Amino acid sequence: MAAYTSIDNPELYFQTKLYTGNNTDGNAITLDGDENLQPDFLWIKDRTNANSHRIYDSVRGVNAALISNSTAAEDQYADFGQLESFDSDGFTVGAGNTNGNGTNQASANHAAWCWKESATAGFDIVSYAGNGAEGRDISHSLSAVPHVMIVKNRTNAVKWAVYHHKNTAAPETDHLVLDTTAATSDDDSTWDDTAPTSSVFRVKGSTSVNGSSANYISYLFTAKQGYSKFGSFTGSANADGPFIHTGFRPAWILLKNAGATQGWNPYDNKRAGFNPNNYRLVANTNEAEYTSDILDILSNGFKIRSNGEWANGSGHTLIYMAFAEQPFVNSNGVPANAR
Repeated sequence: MAAYTSIDNPELYFQTKLYTGNNTDGNAITLDGDENLQPDFLWIKDRTNANSHRIYDSVRGVNAALISNSTAAEDQYADFGQLESFDSDGFTVGAGNTNGNGTNQASANHAAWCWKESATAGFDIVSYAGNGAEGRDISHSLSAVPHVMIVKNRTNAVKWAVYHHKNTAAPETDHLVLDTTAATSDDDSTWDDTAPTSSVFRVKGSTSVNGSSANYISYLFTAKQGYSKFGSFTGSANADGPFIHTGFRPAWILLKNAGATQGWNPYDNKRAGFNPNNYRLVANTNEAEYTSDILDILSNGFKIRSNGEWANGSGHTLIYMAFAEQPFVNSNGVPANAR
């Protein structure tokens, strides 16, 4: 039988949840999927208001928030972003210190993106202490070469460092910055001009990845057929833009124009829930949600419906991360439908 997918049921490893905040403690958010998922990596954005993105993981714990749109160090205070627990099928948020503060603001619409850490699904969370050494190898548990690495200094106010294997022809020589619009930058002080392997990734002396006496968190992803893909395409600046084949119907897509000063734009299959999928957030700002026609989500990929430089800049390399709602064809040969 043909190997259509390695994961028949993506809901076991990724789900999106939309909810309305109530600014009260103990607001339990239950995921909508048929499968239970206790998140190990949780990314929450208030869609209605200009509140920052909040990122949590099970390694650092519920009281430790990071912000994708800021260089800020990790905040260890429980009232900062107010996540109370990772639950067996969702999570619980509290009142927060400023009317919800990004995770539970009263009457505000929120999006939560939830991942399960699993080598099967190609996702590993690695915490380590920096030592300032040149050419240091950090072990991981993917048992495969990482295609995307996102690293944050938890101790100091330092930029997020991003590796993407399709960023340039030699991605280990470059890095991107999650908290800014910066184009890709050639800098050997980040990855030491050394490609990651199936067991380690290399860091150098940059404070973004290996500063002395600083603590770090890293999120590592490798593609799994029928479930995730991390690729690139060349922009055309045509509203009838390129089709990007993923081999599955996407549930979540993150786009970045690597060749221009443009933002990081996450999309999902629940905002607005129809084509063109026209609700856009910006991971490097605290802005509320935009409504503009950007892309179609299809049974085997997505198609760009914008001539905007952030999504389809002429001649530019645009990188993406994509995770599945459903494989195009499951392991039994049953095909998916377009949304």
